[in-house]
Amino acid sequence: MKKVFLVFYLVIISNVFGQSKIIGKIIDADNNTPLNNVTIIDKNTQKSLLSNRDGSFQLNKVGTYIFKKEGYNEHVVTLKDDQYHLIQLRLNPSQLNEVIINSYHIPKKLKNATASIEIISSKDIQLDNNTNVTSVLNRTPGVFMQSGALNTNRITIRGIGSRNLFGTSKIRAYFKDIPLTNGSGETNIEDFELGAISRFEITKGAVSSIYGAGLGGTINLIPENNNFSQDQTHSEFTFGSFGLLKNLTSLNISSKKNGYKVIYSNTNSDGYRENNQYKRQTLTVNSNHFINEKNDFSVLASYVNLKAFIPSSLNEDSYLNNPTSAAFTWNSAKGFEDSQRGVLGLSWNHQLNSKISQTISIFTSFRNGYEPRPFNILSEKTLAIGARSRLKGNTEFFKNPFRWIIGGELFKDTYKHKTFENLYQDFPEGIGSVKGNNLSNFKEKRSYYNLFLETNYDISISTTISFGMNLNQTSYNLKDRFEVTQNNPDQSGSFKFKSILSPKFGVLQKLTKNNSAFISLSHGFSPISLQETLLPNGQINNNLKPETGWNFEIGTRGSSSNNLLQYSVSAYRLNIINLLVARRTSEDQFIGINAGETQHDGLEASLNYSLVSKASLQINASTNFTLNNYKFKTFIDNNNNYSGNDLTGVPSEVFNAVIDFDSQIGIYGNINFQHVGQMPITDSNSLYSKSYNLTNCKIGLRRNLNKNLKMNLFVGLNNIFDTRYASQILINASGFGGSAPRYYYPGNPVNYYTGINLNYTF
Repeated sequence: MKKVFLVFYLVIISNVFGQSKIIGKIIDADNNTPLNNVTIIDKNTQKSLLSNRDGSFQLNKVGTYIFKKEGYNEHVVTLKDDQYHLIQLRLNPSQLNEVIINSYHIPKKLKNATASIEIISSKDIQLDNNTNVTSVLNRTPGVFMQSGALNTNRITIRGIGSRNLFGTSKIRAYFKDIPLTNGSGETNIEDFELGAISRFEITKGAVSSIYGAGLGGTINLIPENNNFSQDQTHSEFTFGSFGLLKNLTSLNISSKKNGYKVIYSNTNSDGYRENNQYKRQTLTVNSNHFINEKNDFSVLASYVNLKAFIPSSLNEDSYLNNPTSAAFTWNSAKGFEDSQRGVLGLSWNHQLNSKISQTISIFTSFRNGYEPRPFNILSEKTLAIGARSRLKGNTEFFKNPFRWIIGGELFKDTYKHKTFENLYQDFPEGIGSVKGNNLSNFKEKRSYYNLFLETNYDISISTTISFGMNLNQTSYNLKDRFEVTQNNPDQSGSFKFKSILSPKFGVLQKLTKNNSAFISLSHGFSPISLQETLLPNGQINNNLKPETGWNFEIGTRGSSSNNLLQYSVSAYRLNIINLLVARRTSEDQFIGINAGETQHDGLEASLNYSLVSKASLQINASTNFTLNNYKFKTFIDNNNNYSGNDLTGVPSEVFNAVIDFDSQIGIYGNINFQHVGQMPITDSNSLYSKSYNLTNCKIGLRRNLNKNLKMNLFVGLNNIFDTRYASQILINASGFGGSAPRYYYPGNPVNYYTGINLNYTF
């Protein structure tokens, strides 16, 4: 009897004192941000509790639990004993105002931000074919992307960057903490695989102290994350008009704490125009490793191999009567861009204690390019390295929440570029570009550092103030490695900006539980590229000043009590001084001058409404409107006075409307409409582009073929009504040798795409 009692006693003791707690962490599935105050419901007993401030939770028994948070889809999971659980919640596109954003590295709900921030969700990305990012960005109020070809683009935010002739500048971009903006302030995001991006977070205006206080704002690309505790393979094949062929394959491998996502894509297109072929291969690897409750580590790598021919712009006659043609000289030279590009970043997050955490990221990137143009052949190599470090705190001040972050970013890149003669005219037609003698040989070393501070303080339950500051120091060093002659002076030299301090201040007032208003005042700047500092005599112009500006904004955002309706409205004024103008001195030579001031007044509004919200059918409607009133406040270039004229290269207004539906039987689809207003082509405002309307649609069918295999068939039609329009404008174009100026890049006529997507879960 004593032995039986002893055994029974030991069993009780082992069960009571040896029982392990179920612990875990709840994170945003896209950006790994910890989610606090998530409701955790025991499915059997219906008892509930909330996750902690850092997203952690602890349960006393195994079972099936429901995880719920506004802005995210419910997630049901069975939790087992003796395991650390990572719970990923995916955003609900119909409740974006409630989603936790991490644009300032201080997690907060979108509706509580003291600035204009836009989220482009994976659902928004999937409204179209995932070949071209242009249509995705152009449905975002305040953002406009012109696209002359898949590899020829220009992004503007609130008019900033419109005067950059080739490519995107004055807008910063990051790929999960890795800068995509080079040392001269130029940004390229169109080469990245759209299917490898889960969402965009776009900060509009000079309000981002964390990311360098850029004049136009910041575009954050959030890569596709792995799904923990799930092994999947995904394959998508697409074909369409103009010889489009694309394959995208991804593999997800994970355990409870470690996950790997590998995405490969191969895209080919003949293009709508002559000399318009496009070939691109990409490989993206994203891994996340949760070492323990206080440490996690991530690695992101991306490689792009691109060869794209360049049709260039057309004069008005060719644009109207022969839009499929390429510019004569570019077609004769068979001009193209051949580049290889890679980025690699490593990030470590460490929770020092319950209130303070630290993140350290190091990164490197490279780009090798070869570009034959009619006037010369460019060969270039860029290698960059850098690091970001930040300390984040979540404390109390006078018993109210006080959140802060302090940190810095260091960036250095080396840019080597040579030009050569292009001898294509000396060879029979069809040969294309042939490299001749060396014309120039430069080596640039570019560097900057940013020191930043961001704070958020809840004065009361309904009022939040934010304050931020960025200190930037940028410098260039140029080494002319070409033989110095009388006709080719030595252009070596250095250029160093004065330190620029950019403050920001914002106030948010909650009007009701679901509605808020904000006001902000902020300063930003745009760096000068080293090429803009070069004078024709070979000297560096140290008198140039960077463009700087103050941004004032007032806005409101919110939703109805049932979250079926969401809205946002904002009005702003951005005043820019030291307007930097690229004055053309020859076909391939520009010099930079400070020529005046611009004033950017704008109104942006968006509305999203759930028309039908049932288990069997969901129908949503969304609209947004951008009204631009951008002026040259003062602009004198040589003897020309353009003061009071409309800013060149920006549409007067943009309107978007989308209706999309999804049904329980698997049929889904959307139709989207866009109106783009006229835009000035010349600084004199003597020529404007015509406004145009585009309508696109997509329909598809999703099916579960069995327990593990899912299928998605889709077909889409772009530019349904075959509208003729200019998809990109080359402002202030000049004609050489008596030829007419080439202002226009023709947009694609009506075109289709179709494909199949298969997803298999192991």
